[in-house]
Amino acid sequence: MEIALRAALLDHLAHHPDLAGELNAISEEVPLRASLPWLAIVASASADWSHKTGMGREVRIAVELQARGDDPETAAALVANLEAAILALPPRQPSFRIASIQFLRARTEQRGGTTRAVLLEYRFRVLAN
Repeated sequence: MEIALRAALLDHLAHHPDLAGELNAISEEVPLRASLPWLAIVASASADWSHKTGMGREVRIAVELQARGDDPETAAALVANLEAAILALPPRQPSFRIASIQFLRARTEQRGGTTRAVLLEYRFRVLAN
């Protein structure tokens, strides 16, 4: 379910109207050649979340947004749109359904020059269809 969730999240974000025009790349790993801003899934991990009659997983996914700007507010609107888009992932998917999505933590840092990196981690609880 972890791989299916990652694929569903990437597809959802790539077609989200508030993000599609703002990001130069949305990928499952750090893009080799893409100008800023871009978004990538940088890590995920899953644990059992099954119940008596079905399989389930708790999946933690970390996404990284990289943008340009010296000002800490540079990526604020983009991060707000990203957070809203992640929480709007439709619960019904072909092979699973999402029981809950919860924001866990964020980290922001200025990296050499004018690159700003924002890492967001979410917990998804999913059940097999």
